[in-house]
Amino acid sequence: MELGMIGLGRMGGNMVQRLLQGGHRIVAYDANAEAIQTAVQQGAVSAASIADLATQLTVPRAVWVMVPSGEPTEGTINALAGALSPGDVIIDGGNANYKDSIRRAASLKRRGIAFLDAGTSGGIWGLKEGYSLMVGGDAEVFKRLEPIFQTLAPAPDRGYGRVGPAGAGHFVKMVHNGIEYGLMQAYAEGFELMEAKTEFNLDLGQIAEVWRHGSVVRSWLLDLTAEALQEDPTLEDLEPYVEDSGEGRWTVQESIELAVPAPVITLALQARFRSRQDRPFGARLLAAMRNRFGGHAVKKAE
Repeated sequence: MELGMIGLGRMGGNMVQRLLQGGHRIVAYDANAEAIQTAVQQGAVSAASIADLATQLTVPRAVWVMVPSGEPTEGTINALAGALSPGDVIIDGGNANYKDSIRRAASLKRRGIAFLDAGTSGGIWGLKEGYSLMVGGDAEVFKRLEPIFQTLAPAPDRGYGRVGPAGAGHFVKMVHNGIEYGLMQAYAEGFELMEAKTEFNLDLGQIAEVWRHGSVVRSWLLDLTAEALQEDPTLEDLEPYVEDSGEGRWTVQESIELAVPAPVITLALQARFRSRQDRPFGARLLAAMRNRFGGHAVKKAE
């Protein structure tokens, strides 16, 4: 099957490689010429621009967009809309806000262009293990392009699916990432608690390895945790600074809009905010208040 791919970053580039291994013809474009060259070396056909990419695909065309959310995605889809024709399909595999995906689907439909939003999970391991794909959009369009999803998924019969209409794919991926925040925070807190129990001299790497087999908390995240602790048991080379991709925020916002409590995900997001603060003002104010009302000792900054 034939597919255009726009966005050859680490994940997009790996997806191109997996698709090529699956026997698909890929026409690739990226603003970074080196990324295009890498794809060509793997077997893709290069495109000099979005318009050039469109001319090299057979009608009806399908183009997968894998660029950062926000303006990069907006600009890319708008440019594609001008280069494609009725009957063509745009697939957005990035981490777009599902509300933007609903809007884009409606706008493209007026042009006769179909739109699928494909929430994509798998990170840097997707090339080897396959990607989990949560797809929103028209059922018939999904069925027509199903061989693409089957190639990217861990297996042709699992790890992918159409989850609902336009926007549903990115909505489900948003919630997926919110859950991911909570799972990661729970592991981090549990291992920190064990690390603090110094009199037991616990080997955290060993414990993670024990939990990986038969435990009710075993998971792929635990597998990765075990690897990290085996390589660097104290993690002394890392700063406690954790970014968020934005999807956790959207999940929390959605929980507020729907009045559905999500305390674990919310607190996990807040913990990431705190990790990025140097000498947080709130904590210093707490120390000041405690000193004022009770005369408790404070620790002065050096």
